Amino acid sequence: MGTLILSATAVLVVLGFSNQVLWLAAVALLYLYVRYGRTGGGSAAPSSGSPSGGGPAQPASYRAYRDRRDQQAKWERRYRRERPLETRRQDRKK
Repeated sequence: MGTLILSATAVLVVLGFSNQVLWLAAVALLYLYVRYGRTGGGSAAPSSGSPSGGGPAQPASYRAYRDRRDQQAKWERRYRRERPLETRRQDRKK
């Protein structure tokens, strides 16, 4: 994916010698790649803790994955317990 983005940026820069809008497109493409493409989250630097945005970041270990999965299951059970009418309404939509 990174190679494709960098290749597209290089093409936009080469074509941008005659059209400055393509320079802006290249800069925007690089910005989006750095911002969202490398980590899948909201920042370019990988976080050592749990991802705040819930992005598709790879867990550090299987234990960390299990802990997050169990915590999410607890939250979902609590939501269903505390909001039974909303839960039924959502189940009807499925």
